[in-house]
Amino acid sequence: MASEEARWYNSLMDDPTIEIYAAIGDDVPFYTLVDNFYSEVETDLVLRPMYRDDLTDAKQHLALFLIQRFGGHGAYGNSRGHPRLRMRHVTFVIGKEQASAWVTHMRSAINRTPEFAPYAEIMLTYFQSSADFLINKEDIPSIEIQSRADDIRSG
Repeated sequence: MASEEARWYNSLMDDPTIEIYAAIGDDVPFYTLVDNFYSEVETDLVLRPMYRDDLTDAKQHLALFLIQRFGGHGAYGNSRGHPRLRMRHVTFVIGKEQASAWVTHMRSAINRTPEFAPYAEIMLTYFQSSADFLINKEDIPSIEIQSRADDIRSG
């Protein structure tokens, strides 16, 4: 596992996204970004079934992850460990439709959060790449996602 973590940190060395936090200089815009994102997810018929009824934890986890991923403090890693995106999302059925919806809402959230305007393109490149990486099923109909989400919530 240590080699996986080392590879992840080394991959960030040439990554300009890790300078975004320093340029913005505060956690607040990240929390605003996440609030803007989840305000759209709350009414999305494709994504909403994948989440628990209470989005509080999801919002906190995403905000802290983004702060750390874009060069800020390590509160996310200190509380949750290595990001391991694929492992954390393996319980969700993620197809192209879900990945596309996620990126669409994140694009909108970035556009609604002025502090990120100078970094929108580079952030969206990262988000698209991550969303594509997390696809674990091809062409999953939304109805199957609802059924899977119900199973996750009840179990």
